[in-house]
Amino acid sequence: MSTGYHVAVVGATGAVGTKMIEMLEKTTLPIKKITLLASKRSAGKTLVFKNEPLVIQELTADSFAGVDIALFSAGGGISKQFAPEAVKHGAVVIDNTSHFRMDPNVPLVVPEVNPHALAQHKGIIANPNCSTIQMMVALEPIRQKVGLSRVLVSTYQAVSGAGAQALAELTRESQELLAGKAADELNPEILPAGSDKKHYPIAFNALPQIDVFAEEDYTYEEWKMINETKKIMEDTQIKVAATCVRIPVFSGHSESIYIETKDHASVEEVRQWISEAPGAVLQDDPSQQVYPQALTSVDKTETFVGRIRKDLDVENGLHLWVVSDNLLKGAAWNSVQIAESLHQQGLVHV
Repeated sequence: MSTGYHVAVVGATGAVGTKMIEMLEKTTLPIKKITLLASKRSAGKTLVFKNEPLVIQELTADSFAGVDIALFSAGGGISKQFAPEAVKHGAVVIDNTSHFRMDPNVPLVVPEVNPHALAQHKGIIANPNCSTIQMMVALEPIRQKVGLSRVLVSTYQAVSGAGAQALAELTRESQELLAGKAADELNPEILPAGSDKKHYPIAFNALPQIDVFAEEDYTYEEWKMINETKKIMEDTQIKVAATCVRIPVFSGHSESIYIETKDHASVEEVRQWISEAPGAVLQDDPSQQVYPQALTSVDKTETFVGRIRKDLDVENGLHLWVVSDNLLKGAAWNSVQIAESLHQQGLVHV
């Protein structure tokens, strides 16, 4: 690792941080040095990068000396405090939290959709919400051809999106219910939102709440999908609504998406556009029961699209089923792709 960039991973021990390290092992980005940063509690532990042990260092304001690219995934509070420090040291920050996403001075980027937005960065780039990212990959090839006027999305989101403790809760609750314990005897502590007043079991359940409720009785997760879609597509007029649901799946977000296009598009045309789109994989043959599934999306970086069909009552209405690994394309891989795009456009050092 003699030439290339010095890359730092903030939150290296977390679910997304460890995936970032895996993706950096596979990236085309030239890397000369990796620095792993985490809390004082994790400092001194060891992780492996390309068969080399790396000692995790405690995150401080001075951790970014000599760093070119800093990938952040340690919570919004950490990003708020330390991302500006990284920029002061000359690093470009790619932030996986929601803290900077709607800042008008921070590009919000899905590389298959709006890589041009990177040219406007002032040291910080935001990685969109996991459920937004896969929807953008699926819809962009359609938007480019016939335009979009409306998007209605219902998500079926995996528990890994809520963190390691939520995954442990799903496992424990499933075991207890299968052992004969009654649902009202369970003791949920995490879901649907750790900071909210009440908690409900996720095992064998579906929770129509991700994050806490906000304006107009939409959750923050739903508002993220609405606002981020408009920012990424650079279209304040597009109509977007979301219902976000947590289901007892470990990894892999699924989405039922209804769209209305500005111009007519046949199902055959849409299938062709998606099959040719970067980052998208068409899995759509109802006669053979071929369609995307959460289980088969795990550990894959692509976004899978199927169940494409016309709405029976609306002329330009279409339905799609979209699935992706929320920890990879929804987080770690999209962040690394942003770094690759920065390199390709010569935008790492400005």
